[in-house]
Amino acid sequence: MPPLVWRFGHRYVEGLVRDMPRILVLHGPNLNLLGNREASIYGTETLERINASLMKLGGELGVQLVIRQSNFEGELVNWIQDARGDYRGIIINPAAYTHTSIAIRDALAAVDLPTIEVHLSNIYRREDFRQHSYVSGVALAQISGFGATGYLLALRGLCEHILKTSSKGSE
Repeated sequence: MPPLVWRFGHRYVEGLVRDMPRILVLHGPNLNLLGNREASIYGTETLERINASLMKLGGELGVQLVIRQSNFEGELVNWIQDARGDYRGIIINPAAYTHTSIAIRDALAAVDLPTIEVHLSNIYRREDFRQHSYVSGVALAQISGFGATGYLLALRGLCEHILKTSSKGSE
């Protein structure tokens, strides 16, 4: 089944809505377990609730979101590569791949789309191995430690960036 997208309070199958800027939201490994996994670190919010909040805000901001989650690095890389030409930006929580995946970093660099990296926990207050991000070097910004709210901050910031860069191009 194709991912669902959001437009003004209604769900549409991906590909049917083309008049709004599209943003790709990617969730990495184990994020499908949110709400049941280490609540003291990641909170009690489920991925479904995070996605619903994103969809609601996306509708308010006038952007079309395509949201996907995978536990597989290659699938995330394929989705990033496929974003070229079809999307205006990417919001990604690479989860554990943050600290290990040069492939995701290189894919993001190759598509050259503004990217916001999101983490539910503050990775810089955690174990040493979690304090390095391969993605941050190619991301427009990183939001870390605000829990589920970090995704909403990322969406607002990315939309603002897209608006500013679009208006500069039309001057």
